[in-house]
Amino acid sequence: MSIQFQPTALVGAIALALGSTSSVFANEQKIATTSLDTMVVTASRSQQHIKDVPARLNVIDEKTIQQSPIADLPSLLTKEAALSVKQVGGYGQPASIFLRGSNAAHTLILQDGMRSNTATVAGTNLHLIDTTDIKQIEILKGPGSVQYGTDAIGGVIQLISKTPTKNSAFTTIEVGEKNTYKSILGVDAAENGYYAQIRGQRLETDGDQIISNQAKKAGFDQKGYSAKLGVDKDNFGLSAEFKENEGHGDYFSYGAPEAYDFTNRLYNVKGYLKLNPNLVWETRLSQFEDEYAIVKSAYPSTVITEQQEIDSNIQWQINAEHKLLLGVHYNKTEAESLNTFKDENDSTGYYLQHQYQNDVISTQAGIRVEDNQQFGTHTIGQLAGRYKLSPASSIYANVGTAFRAPIVGQIISEPAWWGGNPDLEPEESVSYEIGFDHLLVPSVTLYGSAFQTKVDNIMVSGALTNWVFENMGSATFNGAELGLKWTQDEFYANAEYAYIQAKNDDEDADLPNRPRHNFNLTIGWDNGQYGASTTLVAKGKAKDSRDIPGYAAIDMNAYWQVNPHLKTFVNIRNVGDTNYKTAVNDATSYYIASDRLASVGMTLKY
Repeated sequence: MSIQFQPTALVGAIALALGSTSSVFANEQKIATTSLDTMVVTASRSQQHIKDVPARLNVIDEKTIQQSPIADLPSLLTKEAALSVKQVGGYGQPASIFLRGSNAAHTLILQDGMRSNTATVAGTNLHLIDTTDIKQIEILKGPGSVQYGTDAIGGVIQLISKTPTKNSAFTTIEVGEKNTYKSILGVDAAENGYYAQIRGQRLETDGDQIISNQAKKAGFDQKGYSAKLGVDKDNFGLSAEFKENEGHGDYFSYGAPEAYDFTNRLYNVKGYLKLNPNLVWETRLSQFEDEYAIVKSAYPSTVITEQQEIDSNIQWQINAEHKLLLGVHYNKTEAESLNTFKDENDSTGYYLQHQYQNDVISTQAGIRVEDNQQFGTHTIGQLAGRYKLSPASSIYANVGTAFRAPIVGQIISEPAWWGGNPDLEPEESVSYEIGFDHLLVPSVTLYGSAFQTKVDNIMVSGALTNWVFENMGSATFNGAELGLKWTQDEFYANAEYAYIQAKNDDEDADLPNRPRHNFNLTIGWDNGQYGASTTLVAKGKAKDSRDIPGYAAIDMNAYWQVNPHLKTFVNIRNVGDTNYKTAVNDATSYYIASDRLASVGMTLKY
């Protein structure tokens, strides 16, 4: 499909949208700031108010996600100051995340509880996960291995999908420069505790120039759908969901054009049963598949990850203040590179967590014993607490250990050129954090935190033998965050600064791709019928084989809820059209970020 989109067409579309005449209806949308009453689940595996979490947890809410359907997951995460995103280009290009300075493989990605990190390369295909049916994204900063096992040294990012609450149908279309468009169609049904949901989506773009000295553009397209069925009653619930996203992307390797195909699928069955008012049994059965095939290259290849999980736990509300969680989690991972290797590993974790909650104190203490087929038994723990100094102020502290086991793709020994090392040892870490939240006045909240994570047995490629994975020494991640949230009637502003120092202890040198200085600012106005916001993302310089300069980029969004059935919106990403550098490509060039993308869209809802 080809869409000829020009700036004049954008202006015309905006004028047409704003010139429509209709009755004025206010809707129930809220200002895009996280409320203290927001419910989250990632920190403790059970619902709790965000204000009671004894850790720093941020939420990207549904309204922010819906501002621009063509915004991919790396773009959404960029607006977190303590999280650096290294994307080597725009749509469809690989993206790595560095949460509080930790390595790209130290952040666990979950979709409704299911692990979505790959097992052939460290990390995940973050840029290929669709967000069409996502209600909110929870970002837990700090170790989460007690709750979720391996990979959560730096933190956990969980995508939580929507559950229908009423009958509705909608379609959303957004079109923009570079022949970019995304269309979504969705239908929800809900009655007497039973619900069903289906979504379909398609995105295409001509893409951007991704290398500074090459004018070639890298196109990208994807399509997918999701479906969910369930029942939610007072004493029991059961749901089943399926998601699939597939597509095609272009990239360049040493100047030569190449291409890949991808498919990822998620199967999720979850249920709960209230054995009595204070005792709940929850079980989840999941499977995640990720296939990445290089189809245009001098060296074509296909790598596949398939993970299966069973997680079952009992939650016992002992009394009004004490809660106990006891569970077991099993993961089986199979990974292969076609015609190269095929291997598997499984791990079983046993976890116990106690929570105490009253009007003044909130605590969380947990322990996990992980029995890994190839790497033996590891025991990790966490102790955290939040204390309310007054109705307006609270402080918190936590300490936790975590680990990351080598993935299948790092330990296979054949073929030798792959670089696997079966003698690798897991990485182990200990983290400390203190923080505060203070309501300066009813409209202004100030918050801050300081943290340190030390990781031993860091895994690197080519350290001692060319391209072979080896355990090196240690790395330390130190930092602090300071943020301010302001709301006044229909106006709001959020600002956050993060200082992060990530060092290789053996060499006393900064680790690559981690800017020390990070600042985000969002200001906006929203009365439920009209709204507009502007976001500034600023990053200082970062290390690589040579320095990556710092940058500042501005995004803008505005919407008009014409009536209960029609919403129009406009987005301008990277207003200044800045081709800032994101990573080193070769001796003379850099990968560069996407330049300006202006778009308009509308949602029709019944």
